[in-house]
Amino acid sequence: MTGVMFRCMLNMWGVILLLRLSWITSQAGIVLTWLIILMSMMVTSVTALSISAIATNGRVTSGGLYVIISRSLGPEIGGPVGMVFSFANTLACALSTVGFAEVVSGLMQEFGAVMVDSVNDVRIVGVITVTGLLLMSLAGMKWTSKTHILFFIFVYVVSFSNYFVGTLIPPGPEKQAKGIFGYHGDILISNLKPAWRGADGSFIHMFALFFPSTIGVLSGVNICGDLKDPASAIPKGTILGIFWATISYLAISATIASCVVRDASGNIGHVLDGNISESCVGPGCNLGWNFTDCMESQSCDYGLANDLKVPGHVAGFYYLNTAGVFVATLSSALGFLVSAPKIFQCLCRDNLYPYIGFFAKGYGKNDEPLRAYILCYVISVAFILIAELNSLAVLITNFFLCCYCLINFSCFHASITNSPGWRPSFQYYSKWTALFGAVISVVLMFLFTWWAALITCCIIFFLFGYVSYNKPEVNWGSSVQAGIYNTALSYSVSLSGVEDHVKNFRPQCLVLTGPPNQRPALVDFVGTFTKNISLMICGDIIMVSRHILFSCKKNERQTRPQNATERLVKWMNRRKVRSFYTPFSADCLRAGARHLLQASGLGKLKPNTLVLGFKTNWRESSPERTEDYINTINDTFDSNYCLCILRMMNGLDIFDQFDFEVNQGFEPDESVESKDQQAPVRESVDDISTKGDGDQVKTVFQDDQGKKTIDVYWVADDGGLTLLVPYLLTRRKRWRLCKVRVFIVGDEHDMEAGRNEMISLLRRFRLDFNDVIVMTDSEKPPHAKSLSRFEDSVAPFRLHDEQQQDVSVQELRQRAPGKISDKEYEAFKLKSERKVRLNEIIRRNSQQATLVLVSLPVPQSDCPSALYMSWLDTLTCGLHCPAVLIRGNQQNVLTFNCQ
Repeated sequence: MTGVMFRCMLNMWGVILLLRLSWITSQAGIVLTWLIILMSMMVTSVTALSISAIATNGRVTSGGLYVIISRSLGPEIGGPVGMVFSFANTLACALSTVGFAEVVSGLMQEFGAVMVDSVNDVRIVGVITVTGLLLMSLAGMKWTSKTHILFFIFVYVVSFSNYFVGTLIPPGPEKQAKGIFGYHGDILISNLKPAWRGADGSFIHMFALFFPSTIGVLSGVNICGDLKDPASAIPKGTILGIFWATISYLAISATIASCVVRDASGNIGHVLDGNISESCVGPGCNLGWNFTDCMESQSCDYGLANDLKVPGHVAGFYYLNTAGVFVATLSSALGFLVSAPKIFQCLCRDNLYPYIGFFAKGYGKNDEPLRAYILCYVISVAFILIAELNSLAVLITNFFLCCYCLINFSCFHASITNSPGWRPSFQYYSKWTALFGAVISVVLMFLFTWWAALITCCIIFFLFGYVSYNKPEVNWGSSVQAGIYNTALSYSVSLSGVEDHVKNFRPQCLVLTGPPNQRPALVDFVGTFTKNISLMICGDIIMVSRHILFSCKKNERQTRPQNATERLVKWMNRRKVRSFYTPFSADCLRAGARHLLQASGLGKLKPNTLVLGFKTNWRESSPERTEDYINTINDTFDSNYCLCILRMMNGLDIFDQFDFEVNQGFEPDESVESKDQQAPVRESVDDISTKGDGDQVKTVFQDDQGKKTIDVYWVADDGGLTLLVPYLLTRRKRWRLCKVRVFIVGDEHDMEAGRNEMISLLRRFRLDFNDVIVMTDSEKPPHAKSLSRFEDSVAPFRLHDEQQQDVSVQELRQRAPGKISDKEYEAFKLKSERKVRLNEIIRRNSQQATLVLVSLPVPQSDCPSALYMSWLDTLTCGLHCPAVLIRGNQQNVLTFNCQ
């Protein structure tokens, strides 16, 4: 009661009740005034139900409405609400202070103590008053709570009793001259219907003017951090406060409209003597008073429509009612001045917006936000200087309606996402009433003042956009997160029932990166053509020995620590790479890759392309590891996957810079290989979690490529993946100006025909490539120097004559794995020469290219691993740019049909 109900009622018994309700009743009549009151309280009650549900879904700390919304809907919505609601509370403090200053200024005019004029007197009194309230606020929460209890007793017991007793006391001639006649049926009937006057005389304007009286419903929520039991106090206190405040508004509007006529002159000489004159107009005629002259000349100074201090004149003792006005307005102003800085302090501490952290500092054992108090004080003074209560009321209405909308929407959103964490102990709410409250709040915003609604919405969208763009690193378990999960799950399940179509093909890549921050070039390359288009999964195969892999002891299993995994994901997020990260423990590269090929993905969100880094140290690597690498390529094609191998001329890894151990399936460093065969060969996860997280190494794929060329050597039809990848690259901003050149194999005699045919095919595929070049000399033998270089590269893997005598191929491979016999070398000699010749053509034509794509030769079962690796090495050697060996799975990924 003391923390919530009293506070809510006092803030609702404020300026509007005591200074504007009688005027609203004179304009709208009793019927429409009751309708305005009930409609306002309906919106407020729905919002109170939503607040109660959210407030009872866990412990509510300090920060009030901001904490409730931000922890429910997330920082994107909570940030704007916290900023706007803090500002709205500050304006509400200014509104109540201006109301108090108006009454004081009126009293000063009655006693002839005008300082400057009516407007400037309001400004002077308002600034002095808010300064005094600031000093009271700095005294702390305990002091303000005690003052609220005293204020409540005075307003409820003394002031209201004084008013209702005054309506029962028979009025004297002076009161009757002011239009006050006590309870009369004629007055009640005459005041039932509306009597709109002036430019602002309309139902919507009266509604907008009255609505700020309901903003006190959030007073208890604003100080939830200071309540002993917020989960119990907020629902009970808020709902009871709304109920009793509604009763008081209905009672005062009905009683005052039953006692006071709309127009009165205040002239005691306008009493009627004898019979009623035919020229007498208005309900005063039947009561013995003729106010016709002032009514016709619109010069009446008293009555409901003209005297804003009618409740005081009706009351038994005028100045006691004035004291009630003082108490009510000051208590409201004090309540808003206390809550606004606390909300703003909590917002500042979350660091959602720049330059406001200065106001987050608290002082004393109660952590009082002194700096935020000063800021709110300055803003209040600025709006007090406007000295126009109606203008402030209109502005405040839009801000609070916006807050009501977001409160109700947060309750609706939390309910509709069906999150298991949404378990409010307050059960008397409905997601549909919450949605209704959100919609009606938006409608009322634009009905009241469309321009103010637009300004409010623009502010909200700007603040929302800023937080969404910066993506603060906070995790509050919001309903937005639950909604994203529900949406993703629903669409993933729905996608499972959709058949694949060539028009919807997109390269969904499983990238064997190891820890992604070790191979940023590989991550950036794939991210360039998959971001916002298709799936990317960074697979990290952690090498462990076989006996540890199948160990039942938890402490012997080797996997990536959770904190290291989180750091790697954050590294990708900061690099703006849209990818999943999947660590997997295996005893070799092939086994890990095979399991990832089978198990990665979800439904249709499953990889169809494997991306590897080129094994640059294949010459120094053991035959088993080289064989493992080639078998991984074979398994990829057997799994019906496409394959890309990226070769950077300076290597992919950056482990030398960070003292990382290396994924042994790609580029082993013999210096860190364990001599103990039982010890696991794996990466140093401690290094990853401490060193690799903050290092963002720039790669060539992050540079603007300018007007360079992307050269595609399409020597084998693989279904079109070789053509699709460069097209996807050119859709990116950094690659947009690049020209794509396609090199094809052709006959010198039919060169032009082959070129035209290829150009026509590319046009039908709607691939806007710049040039097609026919390689007519690809069948020619390579130069002796190039061929000699190739032979020198494979010489260490050739078997000598004495090693080949009387030995079968199978026995030879068992005895000398990876070695090349003379028979095998001669069998593949023609293919080897073609690879050497193709490399000559590539080096001749693509020295200035920014990227080269070459069709990947498919490994054959009878081809020695060393010979196959020498082919891959030969195809891509001697270039100054990244090279991609690429091969589709023979399924079409391009079509020129519309169905």
